[in-house]
Amino acid sequence: VQGWASPGSPEEREEAQGAMASPSPARNPTEVQMSQLVLPCHTNHRGELSTGQLLKWMDTAACLSAERHAGCPCVTASMDDIYFEHTISVGQVVNIKAKVNRAFNSSMEVGIQVSYEDLCSGKHCSICKAYATFVAQGPMGSKVRLEPLTPQTEEEKIEYSIAAERRRMRLVHKDTLKDLLTSSSQETERETRDGSGAVPAERTRVESVELVLPPHANHQGNTFGGQIMAWMENVATIAASRLCHAHPTLRAIEMFHFRGPSQVGDRLVLKAIVNNAFKNSMEVGVCAEAYGQEMSISRRHINSAFMTFVVLDQEGHPRTLPMVAPEPGDGERRYREASARKKIRLDRKYVVSCKQTEVPLSVPWDQSNKVYLSYNNVSALKMLVAKANWALAREKEKVRMYTLEEDKFLSFRIEMSVCIPASRAFSLLSNLRRRHEWDSHYVSAELVQKVDDDDMIYHVVSQKLRNENKPQDFVILASRRKPCSKGDPYVVAFRSVTLPTHPARAEFTRGETLCSGFCIWPESEEMSKVAYYNQAMPGYLNYVTTNVAGLSSDICSTFEACEKFLLKNKEDLISRLQDF
Repeated sequence: VQGWASPGSPEEREEAQGAMASPSPARNPTEVQMSQLVLPCHTNHRGELSTGQLLKWMDTAACLSAERHAGCPCVTASMDDIYFEHTISVGQVVNIKAKVNRAFNSSMEVGIQVSYEDLCSGKHCSICKAYATFVAQGPMGSKVRLEPLTPQTEEEKIEYSIAAERRRMRLVHKDTLKDLLTSSSQETERETRDGSGAVPAERTRVESVELVLPPHANHQGNTFGGQIMAWMENVATIAASRLCHAHPTLRAIEMFHFRGPSQVGDRLVLKAIVNNAFKNSMEVGVCAEAYGQEMSISRRHINSAFMTFVVLDQEGHPRTLPMVAPEPGDGERRYREASARKKIRLDRKYVVSCKQTEVPLSVPWDQSNKVYLSYNNVSALKMLVAKANWALAREKEKVRMYTLEEDKFLSFRIEMSVCIPASRAFSLLSNLRRRHEWDSHYVSAELVQKVDDDDMIYHVVSQKLRNENKPQDFVILASRRKPCSKGDPYVVAFRSVTLPTHPARAEFTRGETLCSGFCIWPESEEMSKVAYYNQAMPGYLNYVTTNVAGLSSDICSTFEACEKFLLKNKEDLISRLQDF
């Protein structure tokens, strides 16, 4: 781990500084860097770094970062999905960087970046990116209230802002799986491959026990989270090998969630079984339970995880795998749940993890991906808000217009201070059915579906654009968020989705919005800064550039109408309260 205690005397400090090549630029005080040379003892039979060993290093670096911020011992609470892009060979160097993205009350999110370095060729390559949640612990395991973290760079501000959305997604993870299983048929559709050679799932079952010794524990006496992950990866690999009779490669790990601690002297029982085998991949379920020296004491459930393996041929392509015949009862349940988790993993990977520009514009909306589309909607707006290179383009009285020029997009931001409480402005601006009252471009907005209290889907009809002979229509997901902590804005984010109930119609030109919405910051109890953001789509670009160049004041005038709408409805609310 990079970082050491400062030498005591001035002479020692001068000597230490002279030994360093050059002072590194100032960086986040929670940042920890770890570099490990991959030795034969760290590798598997192919001379590749064991994933279990990598998980131990990642957990150690993340824990040290968390403790730098907390100033007290921290324990691993969970680790989000991890997708491994490459393997690492013996003799190469693993570089791990970990830093706290955001601190909540007693927990914090730590971002982890892993890459490898080939010392002979100088090549660097990304391996994976992960997010871990740590909880700070005081005496006797009591919770510690954490100091807030202040992000400095543009990257840190983006991660800080989106951390709240990732936290929200973690909390609803179980409900997402439950909803998907409830909405799907009880009998998962089996693959049409020849099932005559299906392998009974029971043949892949593995059970192993480990005694927790002092080297397996951290400085608090609790078993390293990374060590538990490594043991779980080991039994999962054995289960996968029993299905394919080959050496599998771990491609992804679904979210780890630690349900309780284990200590030195505990016995950890690790169980694994192949839940389902798809054409080129398989899911292995693993669980870890702990018990003490007395067998009479019931086992404690420590952790469960789901790992996705592939088997690669000589060219590095995934091989076709044999089918799995699940056991009746629990085996059938695990089989169905594995199919549901595969869909959720794909949703998370391609709706949540991809760069915004790589996500299709109008993503089909359904119950199973609602959480991830909502996340993508809000996080895309927060990323736009956190950009550093906004330039003031126009200023008309109280209205200020900014632009952001990037490779593929021209974005604009328009803002003003309004004499209205932020919560009231948030309530008014998040209701698209009232937008036509101040935005002349809107003809109507029909509420198609209320997903939940924070997400609504609208069918919006707007005026004709220049050189168009038909009005435009949009199907828009509106996602709203109240502040997670002091200093956060109220957020109302908009993006296009598709619904089978609202296909494109001949009388409209179907429009799309990639990223737009409002952020509202309280300036005082009665004053708010209201800002509207929009990544201009090609069909909208001419309208935006005309306003930016000063050839039109339509955008500024629309925003002034928005201010009048907010003030009028604030006064209406006050008069109703007085009458009451």
